[in-house]
Amino acid sequence: MKLTIDTVAKTLKVEDEVGNRELPLYSDDSFELISHQWLKIGWNQKYPYTFSWMGRPIIQLPEDVIRIQEVIYRVKPTVIIETGVAHGGSLVLYASLLKAMGIVGTIIGVDILIRPSNRRAIESHELASSIKLIQGDSASAETIVKVKALVKQDQKVLVILDSCHTREHVMKELNAYSPLVTVGSYIVATDGSMKDLHDVPSGNPEWREDNPAVAAEDFARINSQFLLEQPQWPFNESGLKRNITHWPSAFLRRVEN
Repeated sequence: MKLTIDTVAKTLKVEDEVGNRELPLYSDDSFELISHQWLKIGWNQKYPYTFSWMGRPIIQLPEDVIRIQEVIYRVKPTVIIETGVAHGGSLVLYASLLKAMGIVGTIIGVDILIRPSNRRAIESHELASSIKLIQGDSASAETIVKVKALVKQDQKVLVILDSCHTREHVMKELNAYSPLVTVGSYIVATDGSMKDLHDVPSGNPEWREDNPAVAAEDFARINSQFLLEQPQWPFNESGLKRNITHWPSAFLRRVEN
């Protein structure tokens, strides 16, 4: 694809497999096309690696932070399970949201390796009492048993998958954790944007087919209990309808037991 921005004429010229066309620069279509390239460049330049939440690196796109906040506020889970801990910023985010909502809940972080420095920082954080850490392969039977032991039968559960992002591993996680998800809540397969990052300098050609979005789409096709959908925006006074996100095809809502 070739994009030519003309700020004088206020147009966006597009050359791609569809053909050549010219769009008004100040239009929803132009915004989405430019944003798509911005996402790719920003990922390559490690833009998401410039943010923290209450002192811990979060490594997420700001829009994705806001969108998951919208979902958490609507669902009001009492348990949030996240695979992939890294520096713990996301765990702290979820704990802070539950506390702000007056929910006495549990945030469970699972990772195959929790670095000692990150563990110390998470366990000494102001919100540490709400966070439980489990070290182990997120898709292993042993780890799943440990996670289930922390979840009570009557709790409302939301799951976020952000560990190993191969199609195979994410599918294993979806199969393992989806039974814990409450009807009306979600299991979220993050970072499906890998399919669009296969051709950037820091990308990998294999990501075009080997990514979480493909796993989520496959899972939705064979599991009628879950619906793959973008959660509705609770506020929108624009003509825009799509997230500017690193989490495409991510949100799987449980619609039935």
